[in-house]
Amino acid sequence: MNLFRLSFAYIRTRRVMAVRSRRQLEARQLRLMRRHFGFVLKHSPFYRDHFREAIRGWDGSDLTFERLEALPLMDKELMMTHFDRLNTAGIQKEEALRCAWQAEETRDFTPQIGKVTVGLSSGTSGNRGLFLVSQEERERWAGTILAKVLPRGLAKRERIAFFLRANSNLYTSVRRRRLSFEYYDLLHYLSVHVERLNRQQPTILVAPPSVLLSLSKEQARGRLAIRPVKVVSVADVLDNRDREFIGEQLGKPVHQIYQCTEGFLAATCPFGTLHLNEDLVHIGREWIDKDSGRFVPIVTDFSRTTQPFIRYRLNDVLVLKKEPCPCGSVFSAIARVEGRCDDIFYLKDQKTAQNKAVFPDFIRRAVWQAGEEVVQYRVVQQAPDAITVAFEEQSGTDRKQAEEQMRAAMIRLFNRLDVQPATIRFTYYQPPAADKKLRRVERMWSP
Repeated sequence: MNLFRLSFAYIRTRRVMAVRSRRQLEARQLRLMRRHFGFVLKHSPFYRDHFREAIRGWDGSDLTFERLEALPLMDKELMMTHFDRLNTAGIQKEEALRCAWQAEETRDFTPQIGKVTVGLSSGTSGNRGLFLVSQEERERWAGTILAKVLPRGLAKRERIAFFLRANSNLYTSVRRRRLSFEYYDLLHYLSVHVERLNRQQPTILVAPPSVLLSLSKEQARGRLAIRPVKVVSVADVLDNRDREFIGEQLGKPVHQIYQCTEGFLAATCPFGTLHLNEDLVHIGREWIDKDSGRFVPIVTDFSRTTQPFIRYRLNDVLVLKKEPCPCGSVFSAIARVEGRCDDIFYLKDQKTAQNKAVFPDFIRRAVWQAGEEVVQYRVVQQAPDAITVAFEEQSGTDRKQAEEQMRAAMIRLFNRLDVQPATIRFTYYQPPAADKKLRRVERMWSP
C-alpha cells in the first residue's frame, strides 16, 4: 500500500469537494477528461475503433462537452464482448473470469492477475460484468472514499463493518493504522453477524438496505447492541420507510454510497443529500421525464485507466434534486436512485393504448397506503396487464384489509395517470437469498 498516494488522493478530494464554482469544477473535468481520452485512444484498441468515425477531423484529442455527447454509447454487453481489446492491461476475459469465479467459490478474494484486482458485478440484470482495478487505482480510490465517507476525518480511529456479497482488494485498501476494517460475508447467518458486531462495536456500518433492515430488527429485539457514528447504505435502492426505521433503531440518519462496476458515482454529504462524484466522473443525462427530473446516467469515468468507461450507459434511473442542497456543494444533487430502467412498469394509456411509464416510486407509495402493518413487500409486473404484490404483514394484521387498501391505492394511481388498470394478485412474501439484491419493484416483461 502506497500511503503517499492514498493520502494525496484524500487531500485532493477534500480540496475539490470544497470548490464553490461550477465553472471551475467543469474546467477541471474537461482538463482531466482530455488527458484521459488521449491515454485511452492510445492504449485501448477497442475505443480507437469504437470512436474512429466520431472523432474523424478532430484536432488530436481536443475533447469538449459537446464532442463527448456526440461519441457513441457503450453498455455492459458491448464491454463484455470486447473486454480483451477494451482493457489496457492486456488481460483476457477468460483468464479474468477464472480468477473471479475462483474467488467467488473459495470466498478468498485476495488473488490478482499481476497487480490487477479482478471482480464480478452482482448481475442484478441477469448479466454479470467483470471489473479490473490496478493497485494505483485502488490506492486512489481508497483515499477518495475515505475523504467522502469518514465522518470525522483521518484524525479519529474508526472501526468499519462492511457487508457485501463479495470482498475485494479494492475494499481492504482502506485499512490504515487508525482504521480497522472487517468484512462480513452475506452468505453467513445473521446470528453470526450479530455476534461479531457486538464484539467489534463498529463506528461505521456499511451494508445493503436489506441487511441494515435485518440488523435494525435485531437491535429492536435487544440481540444487537451497537451505536455506530455513521450508517451507510450501499448496493440496492433504499426505500424511504426502510430508511426511517433503520435510522430510528441505529440512532443515526442513513447515508448512501452509489457505486457499481462502472465507478464510484455518488455519496451523501453531511446533510444526507446524494451528490454525484463529479471530481471523478462526468455523468451525462438521457432524460426519461425532464419535468420530474428522471434520467438515465451516461458515465465517463476519467479516474480509471485499466478498464476505461467512456459514454457508458447505465440501466439506472436517477432523479435530479430540484432544490439546492444546504451544504453548498456545486456537485449535482440527486433526490434519489429510483431503481433500474427494468423497474419501470408500463401500462396502456386510456386514450391512445400506447405504453405509458409508471415509475417505481409511484408503486412504492401505493404499497405504503396499507400503513405500517406491511413490513416487507415486492411488486412485480409479470405481463402488460398483470401485477403481483407479495407482502408480509405484522402479526395480528387483517391481511385482507391490507390487500384492499393497496388495491384501492393502485387503482387511484392508475386513474390519476390515465392508464388502463392491471389485474392485481396478492401472495405471501419470500425474502431473497442472502447474496441476492432486494428489488422491491421489478418488471418481468419487455414492452
